[in-house]
Amino acid sequence: MAEIVNLNRWRKAKTRDEKNKQAEANRAAFGRTKAEKQAAGKEAERQKTDLDGKKLDD
Repeated sequence: MAEIVNLNRWRKAKTRDEKNKQAEANRAAFGRTKAEKQAAGKEAERQKTDLDGKKLDD
């Protein structure tokens, strides 16, 4: 037999979970120090130049 579910509670719980996931993503994206952001930018630039150096000429 199926469990009885209050749809209002289920909807609110789902919304709450989605907001918590979004908050966690925002903390990861915006909760970094200036030095961490610069290090990530330098790493991305290094990877880009490394990839460009490996391209074959036509």
